[in-house]
Amino acid sequence: MAQWKEITTLEEWDQALLRSKDEPVLIIKHSTRCPVSADAWKEYQEFVQENAPKSASYMMVKVIESRDVSNKIAEDLDIQHKSPQAILIKDGRAVWNDSHWHITKSSLSEAVKAV
Repeated sequence: MAQWKEITTLEEWDQALLRSKDEPVLIIKHSTRCPVSADAWKEYQEFVQENAPKSASYMMVKVIESRDVSNKIAEDLDIQHKSPQAILIKDGRAVWNDSHWHITKSSLSEAVKAV
């Protein structure tokens, strides 16, 4: 079973970006104040627990509590911030992202399998 890790610092984000050169990194940007985000977070957790390939890393950032990290992710990957938002990173760049109700176990599985 794969595991996810919360990132809370810019250093952890930099490490995640570097890790994407060795393996895909799937990050979810989660708002702890939004019911839509709560649903996406549940889908993400179930995906990671049930059928996520171990050949990738799985991470979460809370967009309110770790706003500087969330903003840096959007800046470094040159993608507009959304919340909730799932982003798949490979070789230091975003290769897939989706948001809101499109974050499902199925969509996450398809994205990770594609890389």
